[in-house]
Amino acid sequence: MPRLLISFTLISLLLHTAVFATNTATNTATIENSGQNRYKAVRLTPEVYNNANSTLSDLRITDSAGEYVPYFIRTGGSAEYETLTQTHPMTLVDSYTRDNNFYFDYKVSEIPTHDIVATSIAFSTRNTGFAKHIEIFGSYDGIHWQLVQSDSLYKIDDKAKLTIEFQTTQKYTHYRFKLGNNLERISFDSVTLLHSFVTQERIYFVDSISPEFSVEEKDGVTHIAVHGLKNLRLVDITINTNSMFKRFVNTSLGFGKELHSLTFGDTTYTDTTIPLNRQAPRNDSFTLTINNGDDSPISIDELVVSYYVDELVFEGRQGGEYTLHFGAGTANAPMYDIVRYKDAILREEIDTLRLVELSFAEAAETAPPRDYTLVFNIAVVGVAVVLGVVILLGLRGK
Repeated sequence: MPRLLISFTLISLLLHTAVFATNTATNTATIENSGQNRYKAVRLTPEVYNNANSTLSDLRITDSAGEYVPYFIRTGGSAEYETLTQTHPMTLVDSYTRDNNFYFDYKVSEIPTHDIVATSIAFSTRNTGFAKHIEIFGSYDGIHWQLVQSDSLYKIDDKAKLTIEFQTTQKYTHYRFKLGNNLERISFDSVTLLHSFVTQERIYFVDSISPEFSVEEKDGVTHIAVHGLKNLRLVDITINTNSMFKRFVNTSLGFGKELHSLTFGDTTYTDTTIPLNRQAPRNDSFTLTINNGDDSPISIDELVVSYYVDELVFEGRQGGEYTLHFGAGTANAPMYDIVRYKDAILREEIDTLRLVELSFAEAAETAPPRDYTLVFNIAVVGVAVVLGVVILLGLRGK
């Protein structure tokens, strides 16, 4: 009887250890500590997202003694803000031709007593099928002019660019527009100065990477396999190419868009970015497909992927050694008190740290572990039955 109880206890301990092991993180990264502030923040890298679970519940931070360090996740996301726009309609003062260039002079229709501030200028026109290089000049009196910037306007099929963002804020009251070779006789129905400004904004985090990819051509369709995006909440993906094209591109996440890179004269009009609306691939098989029809495939020089990134914020000592553990599969997220006062922490100065020396388990160790829970339950029932039989036999013997 005592031997049986001892055996039962040992089996229970071994099986309990096996069940616990399935929730033990297998990958580590050293947190490079620096700074003198009480609180630290370390930004997660794509490698961590790729190898952690999709909810990040398996992340753990330990100190040099192996003790868990409480943390909270500062989640990256889209900015929350309100944009207000002030408008200043403009009136045509003069238009003329000089040295084969066409000029349009405009002034603000109603000049206020305060300074006019502009961040962009918007044009409207009924003309179509044009692409023009434009030079913009500014003046306070309509006599002395300063070059503001050069840019382009176009309206081709369903593609149009009729708003120019100023590189720096402008305060001029008069503007002159210089167009070269205006054979299309372009004119503007209206011109409006715009001042856009943000009244409220929350900090958010976006990083970008140039992932590895492979290309396969099959039956007039280009298949692009993009690697290393598992669990990343994607903002967008951009195709960098020197090819001239206009084609529809689909993604394996269900998003698609017509992209183009067109050159007319000495001006190029490019839109090669697909928004991905914070979707996260759950495996490493993210793909793009380009239907080329009868055209030659485009050459792809680089892919650039933007994604939202998270930070782990924790209390750390100056010179302390800390390690991030991840990759524990279905481990439950820890519940730390630090979460309750994170708003107060984020108002303090926080040292920004980075991950170095990432270490990943061997392939054999990262294979899905066996579920010992059922074995444990069967063992408990079996031992209970044996104990019951032994007790009954003992009673009968008496």
